Amino acid sequence: MARTAEVKRDARIGEAEAQRDSQIKKADSDLAYSLQAAKTRQRIKEEQMQVQVIERTQEIQVQEQEILRREKELEATIRRPAEAEKYRLEKMAEANRNRVIMEAEAEAEALRLKGEAEAFAIESKARAEAEQLIKKADAFREYKEAAILDMMLDTLPKVAAEVAAPISQCKRVVMVSSGKGEVGAGKLTGEVIDIITKTTSMVHQLTGVNVGTACSKDRNITGWNTKTAQAAM
Repeated sequence: MARTAEVKRDARIGEAEAQRDSQIKKADSDLAYSLQAAKTRQRIKEEQMQVQVIERTQEIQVQEQEILRREKELEATIRRPAEAEKYRLEKMAEANRNRVIMEAEAEAEALRLKGEAEAFAIESKARAEAEQLIKKADAFREYKEAAILDMMLDTLPKVAAEVAAPISQCKRVVMVSSGKGEVGAGKLTGEVIDIITKTTSMVHQLTGVNVGTACSKDRNITGWNTKTAQAAM
C-alpha cells in the first residue's frame, strides 16, 4: 500500500513536473513568439518610417526642384527683363546727362569764342580808330593849315547841300524885288554862295586859315568855290 501510494505520488509529481515543463516551454514559446512578433512589427514600422522618410525626402527634392524652376522662370520672365530695363534707363539717363553737359559746354564755348571775336573786333576797330586819330593828330601838327583846308574842302559841299536842301524841296518860290539887284535863280544861287563865303570867313576867324589864300597856294586845289556852289545847286 505504501509502495502504491509512493508510486502514485511520484506519478503525480512527474505529471506535475511535466505539466510545469510544458507550461514553461509554452511560456517560452509564447514569449519567443511575442518577441519575434514585436521585432517583426518594429522592423515593419522602421521600414515604414524609412519609406516615409524616403517619400518625404523625394517630396522635398521635388519641391526644391519646383522652387528652382519657379526661380529660374522668375529670373527669365521678370528679374532679367527688369534689370535689362533698369540698365537701359540708366544708360539713357547717362546719355541724356552727357548730351546736356556737352551741349552746355558747346554753348559756353561758342559764347566764349563769340565774346572773344566781338572783343577782338571792338579792340581792332578801336585800335584802328585810335591809329587814325593819331595819324590825323600828327598830320594836324605837321600840316595844320593844309589839314584844316582839307577838312574844309571835305565839309563845305555838305554845308552847301544842307543850305540848298530847303530850296530844292520847294515846289514854288515867289520873290519880291524893289527893282534893285538880281531876281530869279541867279539871286538864289548868289545867296547860297554868300552863305558859304561867310562860312569860310568864320573859319578864318576861328582858325586863322584863309581858305582862298590856301587854295591859291596849292595848284591841285583850284576852283573849289565853283564846285561848292554847283554842289549847293
